[in-house]
Amino acid sequence: MTIKQLVEMLVGKRASDDTKRWRAYKARVNQLPENYRTAVEALERYLMYRGAITKGDVFMSMLNDLADLFEQSVANGTTIREIVGEDPVEFAEEFLQNYSEGQWINKERERLTDAINRAAGDKP
Repeated sequence: MTIKQLVEMLVGKRASDDTKRWRAYKARVNQLPENYRTAVEALERYLMYRGAITKGDVFMSMLNDLADLFEQSVANGTTIREIVGEDPVEFAEEFLQNYSEGQWINKERERLTDAINRAAGDKP
């Protein structure tokens, strides 16, 4: 049995599907002009670290939306600066807000609230 087969057996075909989605996304990004590709890869890295998204489907939706945005911008002749503005971090933070349901911190906030509610006797 290969490692891939073992992973698929343990977590189902979903791991394989996520890999396919990742490869398709990367292929799209690789088709962008070099400067747009560089911008997307920089945003991808920031979003990956800052976003702390634990849900693969949410993460891939976010990346595919980013690729859509840049593909459309290339087609429309929109410059990178017109896309991200003067502050790329602000752009990334605003972009990330659209995908907050998959963030790790939300799970931890829920755990904290539940633990305090149980400790205070508010929940069984």
